[in-house]
Amino acid sequence: MRRILTLMVATAVVAVAAAFAANLASASATRANLELRKTKVGTILVNSRGFTVYAFTRDSRDKDDCASIPNCLRLWPAVGTSGQAIAGPGVNSRLIGTITLKGGLKQVTYDGRPLYTYKGDTGPAETFYVNFFQFGGYWPAVNAAGKEVK
Repeated sequence: MRRILTLMVATAVVAVAAAFAANLASASATRANLELRKTKVGTILVNSRGFTVYAFTRDSRDKDDCASIPNCLRLWPAVGTSGQAIAGPGVNSRLIGTITLKGGLKQVTYDGRPLYTYKGDTGPAETFYVNFFQFGGYWPAVNAAGKEVK
């Protein structure tokens, strides 16, 4: 019985790791595009589909702490890119950078803040989850200057 339980746990761990790796691979298939959009909370960064881009207050400069929290990247996927992200009008290209996560995903940063989207957002420029508290930190939007928008 113990051997079967150990095998089941090991299989589950491998399945979760494979799903995580697949999610990372799909997130980095193209170059990210950051744009600005006016919303109820102010003018904020959005991705090429117009979806709100978030920072995580537990992250430190150029370090993604969400990646080390179980299920965090599943709900708050990292903004991935295959190369330097594209800066739309009003977005400061000098503030755009990348960090590399385990598994090889290049995550876009803005003024050193790792960037994310949220699985719960249902449409472009949605702001319902701006400054939402989850995984031990807040999820503010980010403005063109790289500052938090709450």
